[in-house]
Amino acid sequence: MTPAVRAIVFANVGVFLLTLIWPTAIIGLFGLSPRAVIHDLRIWQVATYLFVHSPQSLMHILFNMLAVWMFGVDLERRWGARGFLIYYFVTGIGAGVTTVMVGLLPFEATRGIYEIPTVGASGAVYGLLVAWAVIFPARTILFMLMFPLTARVYALIMGAIAFYAALGSSGSGVANFAHLGGLIVGWLYLKGPRDLRLELRYRWSKWRMARLRRRFDVHAGGRRDDWQDRIH
Repeated sequence: MTPAVRAIVFANVGVFLLTLIWPTAIIGLFGLSPRAVIHDLRIWQVATYLFVHSPQSLMHILFNMLAVWMFGVDLERRWGARGFLIYYFVTGIGAGVTTVMVGLLPFEATRGIYEIPTVGASGAVYGLLVAWAVIFPARTILFMLMFPLTARVYALIMGAIAFYAALGSSGSGVANFAHLGGLIVGWLYLKGPRDLRLELRYRWSKWRMARLRRRFDVHAGGRRDDWQDRIH
């Protein structure tokens, strides 16, 4: 495993072991509950829910961590650890924000989403799937462990499943809107306005240069001033 993928897997396993001991406390504090985010201002939950998995389902964390490894290693090798982690948390937090927004809708079907905590890394996993399909569209993956499909076709099928599942969601415990949110945010991040991404990259580079100047006390024209002082 690559370093960032390894860190994500170890963090999830560590939190899962703690959840086995204190399930109510861990899920209540770090799982994503739209009610808690809105009324109790537990804003951190839109990020921390990515590391919490239900102690009642070992397969949940196993499949999520398998997907993080399967899709994440290639992406981290392509982007580097920092770029990969930024994308992982952008899609995961985006999926969490989507869940909160859907939970606020005044419909009977969304009442369960508002009340029941959402846990698991599935939103970020769906974001990784989109990126993997965009960057490696011809890669082959076994759908249902039986049918070989290209990454692009597999992502389209999983997106369709997430979309129709979200339409029929009634707060059954499956984070369908988180899945759909991870897909959409991942796609927008990769295919969004190029000018916006370039502007953000420029602002980041400019901030880093200003920080380096302050750190090393670099002044423009310093050498010329010293040379003039020596002449005078």
